[in-house]
Amino acid sequence: MFLEHVPAAVAMFDRDMCLIACSRRWLADYDLEGQSVIGRSYYAVFPQTDDQWRDIHRRALAGETLHCDLERFKRGDGSSDWIQWEIVPWHLPEGGIGGVMLFTQKLTGIVENDERARAVKRQLDLLIDNVQDYAIYMLDPEGRVSMWNDGARRLFGWHEEEMLGRHYERLFDALDNAAGRPRMQLSRAAREGSFRDRSLQLRKDGSHFLADATLCRIRDEHGVLIGFGRVVHDITDEAEWRRMIAANETQMRLILETIPDAMVVIDETGAIQSFSAAAEKLFGYTVPEVLGHDVGILMVEADAMRHGDDLARYGATGHGHVVGHSRRVIGRRKDGSTLPLELAVGEAKLGTRRVFTGFMRDLTRRERADAQLRELQNELSRLARIWAVGTMATALAHDLNQPLAAITNYVQACAQMAEQGESGAAGAMGDALAAAGQEALRAGAIVQRLREFIARGELALSREQPDVLARQSCALVMAGSAHANIACRVIMPDDVKPVLIDRVQIQQVLVNLLRNAVEAVGVHGSITITATEQWDMMRISVIDNGPGIAPDIAGALFDPFSTTKSTGMGLGLSICRAIVEAHGGILWHEAVPEGGTAFHFTVPMVIRGPEEFNND
Repeated sequence: MFLEHVPAAVAMFDRDMCLIACSRRWLADYDLEGQSVIGRSYYAVFPQTDDQWRDIHRRALAGETLHCDLERFKRGDGSSDWIQWEIVPWHLPEGGIGGVMLFTQKLTGIVENDERARAVKRQLDLLIDNVQDYAIYMLDPEGRVSMWNDGARRLFGWHEEEMLGRHYERLFDALDNAAGRPRMQLSRAAREGSFRDRSLQLRKDGSHFLADATLCRIRDEHGVLIGFGRVVHDITDEAEWRRMIAANETQMRLILETIPDAMVVIDETGAIQSFSAAAEKLFGYTVPEVLGHDVGILMVEADAMRHGDDLARYGATGHGHVVGHSRRVIGRRKDGSTLPLELAVGEAKLGTRRVFTGFMRDLTRRERADAQLRELQNELSRLARIWAVGTMATALAHDLNQPLAAITNYVQACAQMAEQGESGAAGAMGDALAAAGQEALRAGAIVQRLREFIARGELALSREQPDVLARQSCALVMAGSAHANIACRVIMPDDVKPVLIDRVQIQQVLVNLLRNAVEAVGVHGSITITATEQWDMMRISVIDNGPGIAPDIAGALFDPFSTTKSTGMGLGLSICRAIVEAHGGILWHEAVPEGGTAFHFTVPMVIRGPEEFNND
């Protein structure tokens, strides 16, 4: 009953291979329904049995279990089926082999369907691969190539193994990829179902062809996006290509005619390939006169030679200052006249060729305007100096007051010693007169510097030691018994670096700052002069322990005619700032935390040359 109802093809044989029992499915599979087969020999039922099957039966009756996943079973009428089978021995209760059990599964329908599918696939592949001028390929949802037909290989030049797994961005040039064209197409096709356009496509060898391309989305039975299919048709023909070339030439001609700067295109040898309308106007040549000629005809000989060397070096090494840099050159017109130009060179590749585009801008007007501006600035500077003569004349009284007062003191001291007729006063009188003479010379130097400043606005720079200059200024200000109780100290390193200054003018600054400090500290005050390096500048500081500067006047301290002194003119600090700024430095003040005021100013240090280091 089990074999009668089991839904599988099962047959049971004895040791003589006579059928003992079988399932209905086995009878149906082998077209034996309605026949009396029980008790009949396998070989009588299937007379077409070959020696291979007889050997299988013998081996199974000897105790082996045998099977086959797929085998063709030939029928007596010449037809055949594909079956999967397994044959196993069955045992008697006493332990011996009583026969075999044969299990089979008919797979003819499945195999035929697979064969038909494979045949259809082969035919489809042959059809796709033999389509001329069409590339058909599949993409995964991310845009990577998953199938690449032979037509795609012929059209694009890439073999299947070179494209599988690669993003189809590879089929677009750099400009399209930079603009995000491939990603945009995928997005449009995924959203709208398909995307079609006509554009230039890139081959493996770098050439282009005009293509009509359609990108379609592919979904499974559940509506899930599983990829894209793209069909690319080469529509390049001679007429279409000529129309595109004509359009490009028209566009290029319009650009060349309207671009404001002169544009010249040359090849790798320097021969002129294109010449814009602005270039014709700038150089006086017509296009036929320059095409094919070396670009050196547009430059003076020195610049032409240098440009040729730079172009050759760039072509050989890829390095140099030809591409990507702007520089000033001297151009040469057709009539031989010259003009300054700003030249910028760009590079482009046309297949295997390389061309260079030069943009040239006439600098004549700019440089003429710059020269006029410099002249105007110089004239304004001269007028400003002349306008300042009145102020500077007033300043003379301010700056000459100290040396003149010192001269007066020295001369009066001599006169007193002469009237008193003291013995041994001759030496002291000589020293006093010598000091008076030095003060007179300093006053003369101040006047001379003023005349030179008004005439040329230049500084008489010299190399000076800050410590020496500070000690001399202290000696000038502290001369006389009135300041005997004020301490003036110069605290600077022994190896302090020299500065590059106009000695007389900077000494004026120090004297003015020291005189202000003396008036601020009063009796028993203290003044310190220091020097600190700040990069390539030297900061010189005059620090006092006086009462400091009132906040209400601190903001206008350096303004002309601003003063707190009853007899002052308010020009000292204003003049000091002008002198320091003329040296490229700055002058400022700040409060000292312990009490007092610090005035700082900077002047340039002497930059040591290589020969000085060698001398060390």
